Amino acid sequence: MTDTLVFDAAERLFGDLATEAVVNAAEAGTWPAALWQAVDAAGFLDVLVAGAAGFDLGGFGDAAQILRAAGRHAVPLPLAETMLARWWLAGAGLAVPQGPLTVAPVEPDDTVAVTPARRGCRVSGRAGAVPWATQAAGIVVVAAGYVALVVPSAADVRAGTNLAGEPRDEVAFELDVTDAAAAPVPSAYDATLLLGLGAACRAQQIAGALETALELAVRYANDRVQFGRPLAKFQAIQHQLALAAEQAGAARVAADGASAALAARGGDAVFAVAAAKIRAGEAAGKLTDYVHQVHGAIGFTHEHRLHHATRRLWSWRDEFGTESHWSVALGRRLAAAGGGALWPTLTAE
Repeated sequence: MTDTLVFDAAERLFGDLATEAVVNAAEAGTWPAALWQAVDAAGFLDVLVAGAAGFDLGGFGDAAQILRAAGRHAVPLPLAETMLARWWLAGAGLAVPQGPLTVAPVEPDDTVAVTPARRGCRVSGRAGAVPWATQAAGIVVVAAGYVALVVPSAADVRAGTNLAGEPRDEVAFELDVTDAAAAPVPSAYDATLLLGLGAACRAQQIAGALETALELAVRYANDRVQFGRPLAKFQAIQHQLALAAEQAGAARVAADGASAALAARGGDAVFAVAAAKIRAGEAAGKLTDYVHQVHGAIGFTHEHRLHHATRRLWSWRDEFGTESHWSVALGRRLAAAGGGALWPTLTAE
C-alpha cells in the first residue's frame, strides 16, 4: 500500500468510528471496544512487524500515516504503544499477546531494569505516566540488553490521566518473569531507542491534531458572522489563521522527515527524531493559541470539539521527552561531531 492509501483507509475508519461521543465516553472511562476491534481487524496494529525480519523499521512510514489520522480524530486507544510493543516482542522473538499493549519506560527520567535471574529475568524500577497501563494486556519493558513482557496485575500500577483524559499510570516493577516472557536483544535496542520511536509517533499524532484544530478554526471563521461579515474576512483573523497554517505545515514536514529517516535508517535517526519532536511541540503551543483566539469563548467549552485536539496537543508535546530534552540531545549530537561537521550534518539531514 502507498502512504496515501494507508492514510485514506485510516481516515475513513477513524472518521466513522472515533466519533465525538466515543471520545467523550473514553475520557469518562469507557473502553471503545468496537473501535479497537475495527483497528485490529484492519491490521493497523501489526503494520510495523508485517513482513519485517527482526528489528526492521521499514514499516514506519505506514505506521506514521495511521498515527497522523489517529491524531486527527483524537482516537482514544493505545495505538502507537501497541504498534511499538508488538514490534519489540516480534524482534525479540517473544510471543505477542492479543489485546492492547503498552511500553515502558516512556520518559528520560524513568528507571527500569531487566536483569538475568535464576529462572528468567528480574524486572525492577519505576516508570511514571505509562500510557494505558490500566487498560493493557501487557507492558513491554525495554532495558539495556533485554525485552520483557509484564502482566500489569503483577506490577504496582497507580492509575492517572493526562490533560486529555487518557490513562497515564505510574508503574512500579519488582517481579520475576519467565524465559518465555523475556529475551536478550542487541545493546543498541534499548530504552533510548524506545524513547526515540515513541517521540516520532507522538510527532505524527501531534501533526494530525494540529490539522484538525486548524480545520476547525477555518470552518468557524467562515461560518461565524460578526458586524455583518464572516470572521474570515477580517485581516486580523486571516493573519492568525495563516500563522496557524504555518505551524501545522512545519510540524507535518518535520514529523514526516523523522518517519522517513526511521524507515530508511532504523535507529540511526536521532537528528530527525529530535527535530520532529521539538518542532511538533513548538507548533502545538503556538497553534493552540491561535485557534482558541479565533474561536473565542466557544473554543473553551466542552460542547465544541476543539478541546479534543488542543488538550491532546498540550499533553502529547511533553510525552516521550519534552522539547527541552530533545533540544539537549540534538545539541550534544552536533557538539560531539565537531564544528566542522555542523553544516554537512544539517544539509544531509
